[in-house]
Amino acid sequence: MTYRELFDRRAIMKRFIAGALCAVIAGPLLAADNWVATWQASPHAAWGEQEFALPTGVPAALERQTVRETARISVGGRRVRVVLSNRYSTQPLVIGEARLARDGEAGRLLTFGGQRGVAIPSGAPLVSDALEMPVAALEKLAVSVYLPERTALATFHWGAQQTGAIVEGNQAGAVTWQTAQALHGRALLSGIWVDAAEPTQAVAAFGDSITDGNGSTPDRDRRWPDYLAARLSIGVDAGAGPGPGPGPGPGPGPSVDVGVGVVNAGISGARLLGDRMGVNAAARFEQDVLAQPGVQTAVVLMGINDIGWPQSVFAPQEAPMTAERIIAVYRQLIAQAHARKVRIIGATLPPFEGTAIEGYYTPAKDALRRQVNRWIRESQEFDAVADMDALLRDPDHPSRMLPRYDSGDHLHPGDAGYEAMAAAVAEVISRY
Repeated sequence: MTYRELFDRRAIMKRFIAGALCAVIAGPLLAADNWVATWQASPHAAWGEQEFALPTGVPAALERQTVRETARISVGGRRVRVVLSNRYSTQPLVIGEARLARDGEAGRLLTFGGQRGVAIPSGAPLVSDALEMPVAALEKLAVSVYLPERTALATFHWGAQQTGAIVEGNQAGAVTWQTAQALHGRALLSGIWVDAAEPTQAVAAFGDSITDGNGSTPDRDRRWPDYLAARLSIGVDAGAGPGPGPGPGPGPGPSVDVGVGVVNAGISGARLLGDRMGVNAAARFEQDVLAQPGVQTAVVLMGINDIGWPQSVFAPQEAPMTAERIIAVYRQLIAQAHARKVRIIGATLPPFEGTAIEGYYTPAKDALRRQVNRWIRESQEFDAVADMDALLRDPDHPSRMLPRYDSGDHLHPGDAGYEAMAAAVAEVISRY
């Protein structure tokens, strides 16, 4: 099966109809499990004020409080699993209760090995039992977790672009909260999986703050992976006979989705070679991309922080980066992806002249960016290339971003830029 066939909507629909006909004879359409990652926020270690000047957006610790985090999934399915993370803690994390809800509805209880409460071991994720709850593509879900004991938030995700909430006591089952503290990072939730119809699969966007959506409108799902999810998701009603149509509500049959999921493995400040805001790319590629269920394509857009950070306010003593070191990491990611039979798309690095970060941009750094981009375009080592540089740059000033795509900080695109990036990636995927 070629990727062109796989991502062609008509081909997907034909395969779905054929599967439905077989199901009438042989059994239920979704008899076999097909777990696919439908949403993700890559966890990383929290930092102290003495380590980094940027606020984390999450409290240092929680105790007898409930955290609620909202996520818009990409593809739907008949069942759901929720993933919580304690990856960077040295202590177990005790969960008193966790619930999953559709936006504006009461939460359904999540269990873990049949238990309501559980402790997440240090350094580990926690995957919930499968919850029988059909969900639709692009549906918004809320995960509420009650923490009965004092819990230091050693693991989090900065720059969520989504406002969560914290409330006193166990209010995991409440539909609305009267008074709550705003949460501007991800505290616990790191993933959502769905049991989706065949041949649903997922694309993982692996990157830094550009993939994480810095510069996009908060709480509106306007990161480029969000726009890509909207392009690649297809809703299909598996029920027979008259009914209310596609969706997770009551009707004559289950609602399922046949399409392509998109998960965001971006971390703001991430680098190919350096740690600090998240570990380096090679150290997290396996966990954040290759180990995610259903991922068959990875899009890598990372390297601009490796170029910009050295000798900037972020890393004034760090030696300048070289193209050879960046390319060596790209080759490692390519090798890892191919060993797992995952296709890997390389994205060129967008222009960044004009950024206000002291020392981040210099003409020499821009020359290095162009050298790296030339290798991405011409080496033919990636399976395909998404040319973000050509898409976003100002043709009259190629070291700067085109104003209509610029968020205003001259480093990150805005909503229009992210939408254009998603269209470019979708077009590359469609050519397989």
